[in-house]
Amino acid sequence: MTSATTQLAMTHLVPLAKELDEKKVTPGVLGFIVFALIGGAVWLLMKSMNKQFTKIDFEEAPAASAAGASAAGGAASAERTADASSGRSKDKPKQD
Repeated sequence: MTSATTQLAMTHLVPLAKELDEKKVTPGVLGFIVFALIGGAVWLLMKSMNKQFTKIDFEEAPAASAAGASAAGGAASAERTADASSGRSKDKPKQD
């Protein structure tokens, strides 16, 4: 039932396969594909994270004025805490 080419290929490939260590396990093509997919997913996540980080606009107060701001900033700090707990910022109006 097998064709002549199949028979010829089997006679040449079987001795090559016997040269491999039968007790050695390798990941093979499936292992490479899974590893490549994980690598691609990590690359996409890092690209997305970088995009999100560029959207952050953070301005830190200078060190000299930070001491003065901490003394007078008690009320402002409480206001920021209240805004943060309500989920709104000063820049965005409350949406109903």
